[in-house]
Amino acid sequence: MNIQFHNTLSGKKEDFQPIRAGEILMYTCGPTVYDYAHIGNFRTFVFEDLLHRFLEFHFREIKDFKVNHVMNITDVDDKTIAGANRDGIPLAQYTKKYEDAFIEDLKTLNIKLPTVMPHAADEKEIQSMIQLVAKLIGNNHAYVKEGSVYFRISEFKNYGKLSKKDLAQNITGARVDVDEYDKEVGADFVLWKATKEGEPSWDSPWGKGRPGWHLECSSMSMKHLAETIDIHAGGEDLIFPHHENEIAQSEAATGKPFVKYWLHAKHLLVNGEKMSKSKGNFFTLRDLLAKKDKSGKFYDKMAIKYALLSTHYRTQLNFTFELLEEAKENIKKLDDCYFKCLSVAALGVEREANVASKKDFENHPKLSGLREYTTKMAEALQDDLNISVALANLFEVLREINSWFPGSIAIDGSQLRGVIFFFKLIDDLFGLDVSVINSVPERVIEMLMKIIEFRRKKEFGPADQIRKQINDETGWLVKDGRPGEPSTVKKKRRTWD
Repeated sequence: MNIQFHNTLSGKKEDFQPIRAGEILMYTCGPTVYDYAHIGNFRTFVFEDLLHRFLEFHFREIKDFKVNHVMNITDVDDKTIAGANRDGIPLAQYTKKYEDAFIEDLKTLNIKLPTVMPHAADEKEIQSMIQLVAKLIGNNHAYVKEGSVYFRISEFKNYGKLSKKDLAQNITGARVDVDEYDKEVGADFVLWKATKEGEPSWDSPWGKGRPGWHLECSSMSMKHLAETIDIHAGGEDLIFPHHENEIAQSEAATGKPFVKYWLHAKHLLVNGEKMSKSKGNFFTLRDLLAKKDKSGKFYDKMAIKYALLSTHYRTQLNFTFELLEEAKENIKKLDDCYFKCLSVAALGVEREANVASKKDFENHPKLSGLREYTTKMAEALQDDLNISVALANLFEVLREINSWFPGSIAIDGSQLRGVIFFFKLIDDLFGLDVSVINSVPERVIEMLMKIIEFRRKKEFGPADQIRKQINDETGWLVKDGRPGEPSTVKKKRRTWD
């Protein structure tokens, strides 16, 4: 089955065919670092993380395959300048605080970092942008007016092809200078903004100034990737004007298609409404991590990621705390199943059973069901990242694995090695940090074996003492099995542990 993505440009699903063998060129719009990123932003970044991970998963058998992913950092624009001026500090100092926080948040959610993260205010990037503007002036797609440079929409015949807006017939000479503007404005947009008092500026052939909002993404994409790239992704709010203007300035400069596949994520709502600070439903990632769930525990980072991941990217996600509770329970199910297998591997004769084995996953006769569900999961993601069907098949795998218990001691080592490989595949694909712990410490194994032996003899007092010792001293938790099952252990690492 071929990969198919819904291409915003054509308005339909298309077979995905990379431009280059062994490499995918992907650009995503990064943050404007004037504040902490909110969960609406992270809905898009989690979708892009799934896209990145899935492409690596799908093409994993190709030697040296890579996703060359560029994400910009907008560290000079109207908002960042206003924030720095308000706080009375240099722009670079102001934006670094929020950029560092953003990178930390990406790591918190186990979102893969892009290959390159160029900065709009970087001197080398500025020079590349100036060269792009000069090229557009040279071919009559841009003009200078009072020290600023504007893109001449009337000269670009296909303006509006992404957003399906017919905006090129606006009054000649109407211009937009601000970085963000009304979604229905089709006037000439600014490429280079003439300097103003209190703003950073750079020398250019047209006088001192700074780049407009749209320019940086075209310049960085072409500089760090190519004139034509495979994928450009972002939130649907960027379709117009930002992505429409990227297409115009890029294709006017090169005469080539800018992007083959445009992918856009739907907005996130909170309790059925748009996020708003005045409504009290506006949350950054840090806000959520500081909140407690129904049991009085802080919300876990992977529960938040699962909640943002679990709805198809082209379906509007309604974020609620009930959704977050469901996500927590699903992460618990993944953890419990994985650590049950890891514990049984540790207790068995074959201690090396906790080593993931691709060969055992692909060949063990008792893992045919897992292989079938894994194939279905991959096929769902090939269908425009159908995450709902993919996760449904993932939990079918958990049900099958859990059906092996009781009787788990009879499970052989190669079967367990194959299962542990499966969990590592899942982590590669979804980034939920399930299988990052890949062994049980010898001391914990020995103590667990004593618990099992005491309970076999119905000597529950000594068993409970050792259980308490494990729970209090080792960083691990003892979990009692169902009737007929041995006790297992789980690493303390989630907020609810």
